[in-house]
Amino acid sequence: MTDNALLNAITVAEAAGRAIPDAATGETIGYAPVHTVADLDAAVETAREAQTGWAALGHHERSRLLRIAADEIEAHAEELAQIIAREQGKPLNGAGARFEAGGCAVWVRNAADTAIEPEVLFEAEGTRSELHYVPLGVVAAIGPWNWPALIGIWQIAPSLRMGNAVVVKPSSYTPLSVLAVVELMNCHLPAGVLTVVSGNREVGARIASHPGIDKVMFTGSTETGREIVRSSADNLARLTLELGGNDPGIVLPGADARAIAEGLFWGIFINTGQTCAALKRLYVHDSVHDDVVAALAEIADAVPMGPGTEEGNLLGPLTTPQQFEIVGRLVDDARARGARIVTGGEPAAELGAQFYRTTIVTDIEDGAALVDEEQFGPVIPIIRYTDLEDAIARANASEQGLGASVWGDPDEARRVAERIEAGTVWINQHGTLNPMVPFGGVKASGYGLEFGAHGLKAVAAPKVITV
Repeated sequence: MTDNALLNAITVAEAAGRAIPDAATGETIGYAPVHTVADLDAAVETAREAQTGWAALGHHERSRLLRIAADEIEAHAEELAQIIAREQGKPLNGAGARFEAGGCAVWVRNAADTAIEPEVLFEAEGTRSELHYVPLGVVAAIGPWNWPALIGIWQIAPSLRMGNAVVVKPSSYTPLSVLAVVELMNCHLPAGVLTVVSGNREVGARIASHPGIDKVMFTGSTETGREIVRSSADNLARLTLELGGNDPGIVLPGADARAIAEGLFWGIFINTGQTCAALKRLYVHDSVHDDVVAALAEIADAVPMGPGTEEGNLLGPLTTPQQFEIVGRLVDDARARGARIVTGGEPAAELGAQFYRTTIVTDIEDGAALVDEEQFGPVIPIIRYTDLEDAIARANASEQGLGASVWGDPDEARRVAERIEAGTVWINQHGTLNPMVPFGGVKASGYGLEFGAHGLKAVAAPKVITV
């Protein structure tokens, strides 16, 4: 494909589609198809017909085709990154759009390469029981707008590897990124095994209750996750839910503020804070509080923000107008409560309509909306503490439990990490994901695991064969 060919391949005519804006400028990038419930029904029927042949290929052949699909993504990674940078807003560089596009190929290959062998459960003279994992049928993948292509792949690749067909419902804010990565994969997959339905909320609502869907994978808000659970009751579709995360971080006494500042900053502000597993509230011991605040503010003032397609930028706009309003509301509420705005605290209107300055807030406590709610933007509340037991209790007080981190002496941090209620607790880092290491939340952050062998088993049905 030549320059812009990938975008051209997925864009429909203006009269037949919905305009998708550049997150930084508001300029129309292209037009996404507007599918209906009838289109969803047709996609599911086609998927069911294609799935049996796909499953019959076996692990070896499916993995071979997925590796070729990964090569295709990698060959067009720059075109994909340009679409992501414009549609979602994340900058090309750093942990940005090129990172996301490249990650798509990495996660597809990992799904293809991870071995799943029968497990011998019992063996005695004349008897052998084995646990196998077989396809479920049709998996529905409902993705978010913050990492649209990469999280889409987290759902698509393992489902295909295990012999399922997949129907993908991208966010209505970022459909082009998902359409693009599926277009590349479908250059090498059998017809019908991977389909995108780019529709509205009515289409999304129908997915969980659809009688032809055997599993739903959803990444998004806790509220929507609860709706999916209710909708899936009648057809008993299996669920993997990766929901909201108001991730806490705890900085221990004696931590070296300068040594941890860079890791803290990007654990907080990756993708301009628009990441489920980003650090959202930071508890810092009184003895190092001022040093940590100063070190983070220094970085915040130096990291360039601007349109994602400009090479020098490392932070971008908020993806949606709604998220821009939420961030502004939470900061304004903190200010009204007497919190101190160390840096930022206002829109960066000179950059565009959806830019908000990198913001650090102190002199704030639990109970403030900025601490209790998931801000999902370039803002961090820093809460001073003196008693570690109190900090642990505060960290665990949220209904959510996706990720968390502890910063300081590794041995002490390990002891604290064991007491934090979260699906993943990082030590002296935050939000780093590995395709071989399972990831998932507890409490209202959802259930089910993704990545590695655990993720593959989650999109398959266990089957015991006893001889």
